[in-house]
Amino acid sequence: MAALPAAVGAVRTAVRRSLQRLGLPAGSLILVACSGGADSLALAAEAAFVAPRIGLAAGLVTIDHGLQIGSADRAGQLVAWAATVGLAPAIACAVDATPHGDGPEAAARSARYRALAAAAKQTGAVAVLLGHTLDDQAETVLLALTRGSGPRGIAAMPEVRDQDGVRFVRPLLRVPRRQTVAACADLGLKPWQDPHNDDPAYARSRLRAAMPALTEVLGDDVVTNLARTARLVAADAELLDRLADDARPTVTGPEGGLIVSALSDLPAPLRTRILRSFALDAGAGAAALGSVHIEALDALITDWHGQGPVGLPGGVRIGRRGDLLLTRRVGL
Repeated sequence: MAALPAAVGAVRTAVRRSLQRLGLPAGSLILVACSGGADSLALAAEAAFVAPRIGLAAGLVTIDHGLQIGSADRAGQLVAWAATVGLAPAIACAVDATPHGDGPEAAARSARYRALAAAAKQTGAVAVLLGHTLDDQAETVLLALTRGSGPRGIAAMPEVRDQDGVRFVRPLLRVPRRQTVAACADLGLKPWQDPHNDDPAYARSRLRAAMPALTEVLGDDVVTNLARTARLVAADAELLDRLADDARPTVTGPEGGLIVSALSDLPAPLRTRILRSFALDAGAGAAALGSVHIEALDALITDWHGQGPVGLPGGVRIGRRGDLLLTRRVGL
């Protein structure tokens, strides 16, 4: 028997371990989100191999953003390929990725996740697998650092996250991109090369092009170490989030507002987390809610001099009245 190629083994092991950690009931359906690129194609191929061997069913969903000529044909080809490796159901979803006040990357991402969540609910899938790799994680950490993000940004992408009522799972966060590329070659698969990945108009593309130089300067372990940083920060951030959730009822007052005097007694990491969750619960847009907004809300507590309400994405305003922070929507 021929030895299993190392890259195929690395991807297969990562998929198996990730699915086993989920502890899903036998017969559960998972969907692989597949663009046709090397990362998601290798993930889909190995999910097709692993899932039935551990008592699960695996299907595929591909998203057609309609941003490039021939995208619908590529989606159809992926669906046809999925059937040859036993991925069922296999569906293609067309989405509208037109920006509405946000950038093209954010618009495409939002449309993609909405479609993936809808596909999971439509098919009864209990999880959607995403093909982000170790390199993607390192790039995300660097982008967060350059943008002045806090721990939430530096923590980058979690392996498992529940969003829109669907569990999204990233089994390949410890697998380098070179191994997904090699695995596709070993399996005889021909990945699609997304031209956006090389488009200098996008910050991530520029960073990706610069990574070889960064590795040359800082050493071969830079990608692994950046991803490790994300895991370490994520563990701390998760604890702070739980502590903030526990503290929020103690600072909630009449009309569902937040009690300023109680908030002022909390350490800043807990206070700002409570302010963020308060803003999100009021309807502020998560994607556009940034540190500048949270700092302005915090100033209503720590630097109060009679300033007016803070305007937030989504048409939400939060202001101070006496010892309370209260929310309202613009126009109400």
